[in-house]
Amino acid sequence: MHNRFADRINEGLERVWKSCESGRVKTVNVAERRIGRLLQENQRASSLFEISVKEEDGHVQVDWTKHTNDTDWARISEGCYLLRTNIRDWTPQELWRAYIQLTEAEEAFRIQKHDLQLRPIWHQKENRVKAHIFVCFMAYVLWKCFGQMCKNAELGDEPRQVIEEIKNLTLTDVVLPTRKGTEIRLRCINRPDKHLAILLHKLRMQPPLRLQQNQIL
Repeated sequence: MHNRFADRINEGLERVWKSCESGRVKTVNVAERRIGRLLQENQRASSLFEISVKEEDGHVQVDWTKHTNDTDWARISEGCYLLRTNIRDWTPQELWRAYIQLTEAEEAFRIQKHDLQLRPIWHQKENRVKAHIFVCFMAYVLWKCFGQMCKNAELGDEPRQVIEEIKNLTLTDVVLPTRKGTEIRLRCINRPDKHLAILLHKLRMQPPLRLQQNQIL
């Protein structure tokens, strides 16, 4: 569990670094707030990292180092993890798997709330409640399927960072006027940069050049 918190901090810092390199993070204050939230969510491993944020030549730079010499002391000082239950016929391995399933359910709720941005909606009728649960469930299934795609492509099993990179794909509407007064509209997708092209190739994804056929208005 300690390594999990440390890995989350390291992955989060890499996302902040990439956002700074691409220019999406323009001020030091924005980068520091993102890093502060990251350390707050993973406090048990935050002391292992030394992070510096500065601005040079109009760009925000993030550098960090991980203190490996404090890892052993951190593990010893954190003590043991104890699970208490009234079930007597389970093995320790079965009990641990059941507990991990609970944490995975909590993670599913966090994914739906933060990543998928599905907020609670108060319904009054049973059919609407079931419909809302079904939409949330299908969204989570798609999320997990995409996570499996990332795992098969050796990109990890968390699609958050991959989705942030794919967001760089943008749509462009090209409007071409004609002599007859009509307009031809083309909805095109920009070409991915080298880094994103490699990422899409590993995922075996090929974005279309256009989303729809030519329209004449």
